[in-house]
Amino acid sequence: MRYTAEPAFVLHARPWRETSLLVEVLSAEHGRVGLVARGVQGAKRHVLRAALQPLQSIRFDAVQRGELAQLATAEATDAAPLLQGDAVMAAFYINELCLRLAPRQDPQPDLHAAYGLARERLREGEALAWTLRRFERDLLEALGFGFAFDIDGDGRAVDPAARYTLDPEHGPRRVLGERNDARRESAMGEALLALAADAMPQRDVLASLRLPLRAILLHTLGGRGLKSWEMLGALGRLGQVGPAAERGEKGPE
Repeated sequence: MRYTAEPAFVLHARPWRETSLLVEVLSAEHGRVGLVARGVQGAKRHVLRAALQPLQSIRFDAVQRGELAQLATAEATDAAPLLQGDAVMAAFYINELCLRLAPRQDPQPDLHAAYGLARERLREGEALAWTLRRFERDLLEALGFGFAFDIDGDGRAVDPAARYTLDPEHGPRRVLGERNDARRESAMGEALLALAADAMPQRDVLASLRLPLRAILLHTLGGRGLKSWEMLGALGRLGQVGPAAERGEKGPE
């Protein structure tokens, strides 16, 4: 199979042998594609090497041979976002989600579009937590794991004053009772309605979405978590430092 001027976003690149790279990209027409970029470490190949950095939008030519395609050429189609602080971790998280969940050689136009939107939101410095919750929602929908956030699993309208857990098979499930653990792992109905309407809620309301959505993602990941989650845990509250905190936000979790 031959790829010609195929648009894609670079998810990950790592050295392979002495002068080459193994690159993972997200294509609208072909989903996740693994590329072997040979001989890119030399001084004369710096332009190609620069085009193969994570978050970069590219067009590439390649020939598929087995699981990996042999890269012929690649060129950047714009300038990748220049991120700092918490936004770098947010981008790492988005890329890791795509690496783990996007299937190889399976068209993903909706996921490709969602990635492009998230990339621009990171570039523009939009609220990180809201950018990530929107991407998580859009990723689940694109991969066929989504559900309505304004209707619970029993077909009733979500009550903005209630709290809900998210069940992978059932959708939103109303929490009955006031157990602390149930409240901690549940989302405010107001937050679910905001996510359904794509309208950013207040900070404390938005924060209630993180753990319920993580539970859905963990189920989708087959129970094996992400390195970015481990890093966030090790670093503690990333949002206590850097630009996100200065804007009154929590970090990229």
